[in-house]
Amino acid sequence: MMSSPFPTEATAAEAQRAIAEEFAFFGDWSERYQYLIDLGKRLPALPDEWKIEANRLLGCQSMVWIVPEGDAGKLVFHAISDSTIVSGLIYLALRVYSGRSAAEILATTPDYIADIGLAKHLSPTRSNGLASLLQFIQHTARQHLPA
Repeated sequence: MMSSPFPTEATAAEAQRAIAEEFAFFGDWSERYQYLIDLGKRLPALPDEWKIEANRLLGCQSMVWIVPEGDAGKLVFHAISDSTIVSGLIYLALRVYSGRSAAEILATTPDYIADIGLAKHLSPTRSNGLASLLQFIQHTARQHLPA
């Protein structure tokens, strides 16, 4: 099991609030993009042996690899992209969802995306990629819930 910097907050709801507060601090989108890039650089590197086709997230224009581990009680996601902005988007999603129970993941809608105005400022391909990432996380959580 690889170590993970997540979760950084006690609950997914607290993580979403913290993200909204951080982004509110920046006046314009050039500053917010720079912050996203900085967040992306904080993601731990993935081992090269994890960067295989089986771990690739489809639906992204950039290369994105994601590896889940854990169980219904705690799911941890390790992910990275070859694009720094996409890595920043991954960082935000993992901050909300990684290290949480499957039930908490499924009960949490990604409100932070609208709260920080992200949807309006992402290209269609990045929006699709982010949607694919969030679907993967939800799907993984559903698979881990007891039937």
